[in-house]
Amino acid sequence: MLQGATFTFDEESRALYDAVAPVHPESFFAATLEELARLLPGSGPLVERFDAYRQKFIIPPDRLTRVFDLAIAECRRRTLPHVRLPPNETFTVEYVTNKSWSGYNWYQGNYRSLIQVNTDLPIYIDRAIDLACHEGYPGHHVYNALLEQRLVRDRGWVEFSVYALFSPQSLIAEGTANYGIEVAFPGDERITFERDVLYPAAGLDVSQAAQYGRIQALTDRLAYAGNEAARKYLNGELDRAKTAAWLAQYAMTSPARAEQRTRFYDTYRSYVINYNLGKDLVKQFVASRDGVSTNPARRWEEFVQLLASPRLPSGLR
Repeated sequence: MLQGATFTFDEESRALYDAVAPVHPESFFAATLEELARLLPGSGPLVERFDAYRQKFIIPPDRLTRVFDLAIAECRRRTLPHVRLPPNETFTVEYVTNKSWSGYNWYQGNYRSLIQVNTDLPIYIDRAIDLACHEGYPGHHVYNALLEQRLVRDRGWVEFSVYALFSPQSLIAEGTANYGIEVAFPGDERITFERDVLYPAAGLDVSQAAQYGRIQALTDRLAYAGNEAARKYLNGELDRAKTAAWLAQYAMTSPARAEQRTRFYDTYRSYVINYNLGKDLVKQFVASRDGVSTNPARRWEEFVQLLASPRLPSGLR
């Protein structure tokens, strides 16, 4: 690829990430879109109704730091009883602009991370827990700290001091970071915390929390639509404008976010499979070892063990 060779989306993901995402036709997303349409009645395209509805759940810029600090503190509080982290681990948060991603963890070494949050577009209340868990606890910050502690320092495996982003390791990293949200906030605990703590901190209407949570759960079921958009775009089947339109129709992505998403595809290409396919493979692997929601202690144990050990995605199947 560095020498100019091009591959199909699936060829590339297999070579880089040891995995190929399933192909889903438009009909796969139809039932979810129909359910969303019933919850968001009105005229006009569904994506416009969805985007208009979400405007009520934007975190005001002057409250952003407070909301994220509360979310990070809760994610850390829920993680620490299950993970023995180095006593000096920490991270700082910066708010940035002009990025193709919504959040990024730049691991600094010595158990420290720099987490950047992109404020180009409005940030909705659900993103506070998403980013605090995914980028922080028990996500990327914990993952990188454990790799440094257990593999580099304890075992002397110096090769793990280098993280090749476009490699199979990223499917494990992104998959655990996304699944870690569910591990840290099982069942209704996330909605409860958002309603009782984050909504008041953001100045939002707490009576709308349950309904918004239900709608967000439905849109999460459209996650693989992003893979299909990237596959079609990178395989040359759709241009940028048509890809953005496809994302609007099947992934409930607003025009501004769809354009940002295509820029992400330009830079990171088939990396997108690591978020959803990675989460599913990690969840299945942990569950296969009795790490299920009815056995939370075991689920945490298997999840942390996966964070701190080198594996290939094919080994999760």
